[in-house]
Amino acid sequence: MEGHLVMSRKERERLKVFARVKRQELTLKEAAELTGLSYRHCRRSYKRQQAGGDRGLVHRSRGRPSNRGHDPTLKSQVLTRYREQYPDFGPTLAAEKLKVDGYEVDHETLRRWLLQAGLWQRRRKRGKHRSWRQRRAHFGELVQLDGSHHKWFEKRADRCCLMRLIDDATNKREGHFAEEETIFAAMKVLWQWINCYGIPRALYTDKKNVYVVDEKTRERAADSGKEVLTHFGKACKKLGIEIITAHSPEAKGRVERSHGLDQDRLVKELRLAGLSTIAAANDFLVSDYSAQINEKFAVSARAKANYHRSAKGYHLPAIFCIEEERSLTADWIVRFANQFYQLQPARKNQPARGKILVQRYLDGSLHFRYQERELIYTLLPERPQPPTKVRKRKRQSETIMDKYVPPADHPWRNFRFGRNAEPQHS
Repeated sequence: MEGHLVMSRKERERLKVFARVKRQELTLKEAAELTGLSYRHCRRSYKRQQAGGDRGLVHRSRGRPSNRGHDPTLKSQVLTRYREQYPDFGPTLAAEKLKVDGYEVDHETLRRWLLQAGLWQRRRKRGKHRSWRQRRAHFGELVQLDGSHHKWFEKRADRCCLMRLIDDATNKREGHFAEEETIFAAMKVLWQWINCYGIPRALYTDKKNVYVVDEKTRERAADSGKEVLTHFGKACKKLGIEIITAHSPEAKGRVERSHGLDQDRLVKELRLAGLSTIAAANDFLVSDYSAQINEKFAVSARAKANYHRSAKGYHLPAIFCIEEERSLTADWIVRFANQFYQLQPARKNQPARGKILVQRYLDGSLHFRYQERELIYTLLPERPQPPTKVRKRKRQSETIMDKYVPPADHPWRNFRFGRNAEPQHS
């Protein structure tokens, strides 16, 4: 309004200092030190204030539109597009999608527009303070593994689990969808990682029985001197991968924060792609999403050396499997999963001794190994019956003795307990 002057606190403080300079209580050099300005800038500001009054201290661009400001028409179009297509998107992700649609605007500018329009709220989270741990220096030195259960397809399908692997040094990640966080799901995502980068040095997981056995089982095994591993632990041991367990979710915070990122971005990407099945979502991860996320969030490792090892020489299908031992019968029959299988020995007339190793691959096929050799097998339609013993008939020339039957007056028939054996005389 005409006649009113709006000044900031900093400008009002400068006005007080310049008043003291005018009364010759301070020099311009001392005024520059008090106001935090350079001597030349302080002299220009004092001269402008003396010539134009208090208005001379007000920034000349105040009240004018910014030279870098966007056209109001563009702002209106962006907000309309946001309401129609991305009403629950965050400013960062929405800015990326709007750029694809032809509306290029910085995510911070979009955040301010959304706050002004009441379409977004500040979300500030204060968590418990924990000590900072430096990233590992080498790519493949430590890879964090965890599963995230979520409504990934929103109302289009049931809840499922995203198995996520993320490298501690570089933030590179791979993922795989499964119905639950199972041993098979963990093996599949690790196999996928090995195909992409190689065998990592160590895995950082939680204490679920998918990855490690519980403490009581470990204590009992330690007393007996045996090592007890889960099927996933056996596979990692064969590959030379160390499993390190975290004592809290915050300890493996990198993969936990990755879950939050996926639950925001990936859910919306699946919605935009119109996907509602696990198989289609896994194809989407491999073909598009993983490369996009790695390009945006991956960082360079502090050291150049890659700690991944080559998987050459490993038969991965025989490593990522479920292994169990079974007993063999003398005629090379083994029972597994309530089914009976007839095995063919590697050598003719080879005796069946000891145990046989049964392996169920990730594709569901069965494999029987005896003394490091895989045997051919046939599924039997029913349980084999033991052979019946045939009673031999006696030759006619042989005398067959009749069964002895005591006579009616035999003492054994007249015996009464408590009676004297000798008769009494009168």
